[in-house]
Amino acid sequence: MESQEMTKQYLDLILKENQRSAHELNTVDVDILIQDVKKAKRIFFMGTGRSGLALRMAAMRLMHIGLEVFIVGDTLTPAILEGDLLLVASGSGTTSSVINAVEKAISQKAKVTGLTASPESQLAQLAHHILFIPAATKTDFGMSASEQYAGSLFEQSVLLVFETVFMVLWKESGLTKEDLWPKHANLE
Repeated sequence: MESQEMTKQYLDLILKENQRSAHELNTVDVDILIQDVKKAKRIFFMGTGRSGLALRMAAMRLMHIGLEVFIVGDTLTPAILEGDLLLVASGSGTTSSVINAVEKAISQKAKVTGLTASPESQLAQLAHHILFIPAATKTDFGMSASEQYAGSLFEQSVLLVFETVFMVLWKESGLTKEDLWPKHANLE
């Protein structure tokens, strides 16, 4: 198979898997996530690896609409407190650093929402709200959930969920693209 044919084939596969995952999402759970974000005093994001990178992009977008957001582990991140929201992503729902952050947030009376591909996981049992992402975890080497490597579909889906959250909040805010622009990074 020629390179261009493979490129098109895999791009189509990735798009098809993301579309399937998006259609299988429980939109009620996405709406609950949106309401939790609206109610939160401050929003903290926690994930490792590529899930953490997807959450960093989500944090940036929410910052653009004026929300107070922090990345767990950054040196300037304050203590989480009651009234705050911790948003975590772990495909397996067992990542130890994520679970530790969830337990700490709960002990501080913060609300926790988790995104996971494992609805029976420790994360699913601990979090106040779970958004199940229909995708493979990084240790799922079968082909039924995704043909992509490791947790790629999960990580892509996390990004798409938060882009959706952002779009809803942005459109409800009435802010224009020009209104958001001053919050865009200018020390690049």
